[in-house]
Amino acid sequence: MKNVQKLFTGLDASVLIATAVLILIGLTALYSASSQVVDVQLRGNLIRQVWWLLIGIGFFGTIISIDPRHYYYWAYVVYGVSIIGLILVLLIGQGNNVHRWIVLSAFRIQPSEFAKVGVVLALARFLANKNREETNSIKNIFYAFLLVLLPIVLIVQQPDLSTALVFGIIFIPIVYWAGLSPFIIFVLMAPILSFVAAFHFYAFFLVMLLITAILIFSRKGIRVFIINFVINIVVGIFTPYLWTQLYVYQQQRILTFLGFETDPRGISYQLIQSKVAIGSGGLFGKGFLQGTQTKLRFLPAQHTDFILSVIGEEFGFLGIIIVLGCFLYLLLKSMRIAEKITDRFSSLVAIGCICILVCHIVINVGMTIGIMPVTGLPLPFLSYGGSFLVVCLILVALIINGYRRQMNY
Repeated sequence: MKNVQKLFTGLDASVLIATAVLILIGLTALYSASSQVVDVQLRGNLIRQVWWLLIGIGFFGTIISIDPRHYYYWAYVVYGVSIIGLILVLLIGQGNNVHRWIVLSAFRIQPSEFAKVGVVLALARFLANKNREETNSIKNIFYAFLLVLLPIVLIVQQPDLSTALVFGIIFIPIVYWAGLSPFIIFVLMAPILSFVAAFHFYAFFLVMLLITAILIFSRKGIRVFIINFVINIVVGIFTPYLWTQLYVYQQQRILTFLGFETDPRGISYQLIQSKVAIGSGGLFGKGFLQGTQTKLRFLPAQHTDFILSVIGEEFGFLGIIIVLGCFLYLLLKSMRIAEKITDRFSSLVAIGCICILVCHIVINVGMTIGIMPVTGLPLPFLSYGGSFLVVCLILVALIINGYRRQMNY
């Protein structure tokens, strides 16, 4: 009896309830998006998602019952296994002109999703025993970045640029939480800003003025100034070449998002139909199973990328507010948990997990309403996708596990 009570000590019921509500909403929307179609494969999405949910619950229960010290010891092993999975998917993976899934009987496993957990654990392990001075050393920053760069390179080969982007985004918050100085973060982010601005001469000119001003006022010395200035200039010069290395559909998505290209029957079609679906829902929606955009299949990828549009059409603005409210509560509560965890490794793991969820939520919601490019990133707990659902439950379990064990011991 004491062991059972100990198992549930420290589990925040509100976090579990918010997660459960999101999953329930997701299953409801998935039923609506998949039940009224002719395609037999699509009609089976709900059943497959339920099976994955049960598997995810099993992972959740296992993770919260294991001492975080074991995750510390096995972090590099988990990372290594995830890298092997990314290599295997390139050799034997399946997909439409891509290599993203490994098929095992009736299940399709996406190694890139599980690699997110491996990278978070490995980064946390690497940074856990380093003080602020060690964290800010160029050598350790380089080694930490290599842990992220390797899976990025492998995932880009699939190709899956949007998922690779997630790995790059989570690196900065984790190293910042570990003690990286704001100036070094600026140095790391400046080339990205230069890359984006390089598509327009005047924008690039203004960005370089801003970078120059920050470098001057930072007073880090002439050597630091010259090195960073040259790096950003070089990035701007090579941006046109890097642009040509993107796939045509990736270029179209970016150009459409920036407003430089309009393609009502192509890339723009997804955004147009998503906006129509959400706008037609009004305040309270058309009602469950009454969405015409969903029912008539005008809305593309409605069970995955644009699941929020289904919710907006059938449950209206109120339904979307409930979803976003649950996400906001879950993230804020998770941040408070990460702040309270005294174990450095567990705290870094929690921040990494939170960043993955935030990245997916912001990009997917932004994509759905047309303020971000169409990237193909699913919405946590709601979008169809077995591997991603399991990983989301693993992330929540890792967030609360460190604090729960702290409460127990």
